[in-house]
Amino acid sequence: MKKFLSFLICACLAAGIAMAQTANDCYYTEATAFTLVGNLFPDTPNPYHRIDTVRFKGFTASENLQVREPAGMAVAFRTDSPFIRVLADFGTIGRANSTMPIAVKGFDLYIKKDGKWLWAAAATQSDGREELPLTVIRNLDGTMHECLLYLPLLSELYSLQIGVADGSSIEALPNPFRHRVVIHGSSFTHGISTSRAGMTYPAQFARATGIQLLGLGCSGNCRLQSYFADALCEVDAEAFIFDSFSNPTEAEIKERLFPFIEKIQAAHPGKPLIFQRTIYRETRNFNTVNAKVEASRIELVDSLMNVACKKYKDVYYVKTTNATAPSHETSVDGVHPDNYGYSLWAESIRKPILKILRKYGIK
Repeated sequence: MKKFLSFLICACLAAGIAMAQTANDCYYTEATAFTLVGNLFPDTPNPYHRIDTVRFKGFTASENLQVREPAGMAVAFRTDSPFIRVLADFGTIGRANSTMPIAVKGFDLYIKKDGKWLWAAAATQSDGREELPLTVIRNLDGTMHECLLYLPLLSELYSLQIGVADGSSIEALPNPFRHRVVIHGSSFTHGISTSRAGMTYPAQFARATGIQLLGLGCSGNCRLQSYFADALCEVDAEAFIFDSFSNPTEAEIKERLFPFIEKIQAAHPGKPLIFQRTIYRETRNFNTVNAKVEASRIELVDSLMNVACKKYKDVYYVKTTNATAPSHETSVDGVHPDNYGYSLWAESIRKPILKILRKYGIK
């Protein structure tokens, strides 16, 4: 019943009944009244779900939850309020051993300053208190600010209301990013081991380039599955970027890669499909088995992508992917990078991907 009522509330708010007075000094507006950045399907019944799992089938239980998480999405708005609060109605709240709670279930705020997005604040509620009002930032100067609020990476939302002070204004900000480029990948693309949602490598890439990335990172579950391709075939997008070789086995890659490419190309002819080489994992430093497995998989992928780039028009392979500092001190758990590692990743792919996108008028 709670889920049903939450969806009804969200639908009503999205239809225009946006304002809800809930505190003496504050009023709240459903986030769907503003601009949702990075959403794959704008018509999804729950706007904070990346994929409608009633429409698209085939996902495992864990995948079904992951595609309902708003990882990679943000809300763009402007306000002159001295504070910004959120009131969230959560569904399933995730857990991740190597990921900060602020990234798992919290909110990450950027404010534009001198033409650039500058980090402003991040916050999360304590366990068991997630549906209470949360002040993300206070003591703003009362002038109009352009804001970008990143949503939780690993927790489902039924509703999200943004609160500002009585007497202040809040309104939708036109999408601050250009184009619609899908990025589909593993836990790396999902943002595992980040401290907050704005530090995923797709988020950093988008802020650095102005290119909007529509995120479909699914931790541990990006294995070139045909049902993921089915969903991507229906996305309104101009290009596709993939981190597709971090999860699957060699056997899965051999079996699935070419059919995966062919299915998406049939639905999106003439659009670039850009695959990334997987990053170096620090577990390879001393674990001889891991080192052998990882090296063998990369060698196989390099060989197959060499064939794919010749066989299929508009298919590309970026080999510059890197999340490792010279010191090798950018890993959290031997697999996932830390914030700085993800910064290195975003920078390592920026020039080659922009070069490819420019060929298609995406700049």
